[in-house]
Amino acid sequence: MLLSRQETEFYLKDLETPIGKAINLTLAALVLLSSGIFVAETYNIPDYVRFQLHLVDTAIVIIFAVEYLLRLWSAENKIQYVFSFYSIIDLMAILPFFLGMVDISFIRLLRWFRILRLIRFIDRKFLFATISTEDGMIFTRILFTLFAIVFIYSGLIYQVEHPVNPQNYGTFLDAFYFSVVTMTTVGFGDVIPISELGRLLTVLMIFTGIALIPWQVGDLIKQVVKTANQVEMVCSNCGLAFHDIDAGFCKRCGAKLPSHRVD
Repeated sequence: MLLSRQETEFYLKDLETPIGKAINLTLAALVLLSSGIFVAETYNIPDYVRFQLHLVDTAIVIIFAVEYLLRLWSAENKIQYVFSFYSIIDLMAILPFFLGMVDISFIRLLRWFRILRLIRFIDRKFLFATISTEDGMIFTRILFTLFAIVFIYSGLIYQVEHPVNPQNYGTFLDAFYFSVVTMTTVGFGDVIPISELGRLLTVLMIFTGIALIPWQVGDLIKQVVKTANQVEMVCSNCGLAFHDIDAGFCKRCGAKLPSHRVD
């Protein structure tokens, strides 16, 4: 049975029904699997294993391409969708594979941005359904943001430096170590890039660490202050656990809250 455009769009966005959860959980798992394949390919593995990983990654890219086409087909405003944030991220996930066929080697750098596709699920309490407080969600979002940025920079610096500096950037873990040390501005100096692009990425890493970490921590502090006057009143409809003391209705879904007596 073929789905209509409206049904297709609904299930690709839905995170509540069993079908929507199954589709989106599968996509999230494929994102993690493809990211793991990128990391595994940086190590010295047998050729037959590398070939099998390539086949799996190719299948994942094809699935992502079909998903993108389905989202585009089912979108009510296709122009708006094409230039939306999530659409750009989705394109960055599939373009490196197809453009790589015509030997545009630098475009393969974009494949490391595929991890950003998980952002679609973070804010909507999908991958972390057990987190019921806003503080927990903000903290989770901070951790994911930091991990995603470090992961992306590690992949980029590995891709750039490994061909010219394999002694210091032999594997993804070497690049990951360098990224963490650089973004936290520790700067041990035991591993340094030698290419111009590698040095440019290092400068961007430092600026990102200086700007991103205090900003994210500031968001968490503001949320802690904001929730200081909140009490635990679990919404029976959506499960949000904390609300303002005088709240009568859930601020997420609007459902009536159980009465709360302050002694």
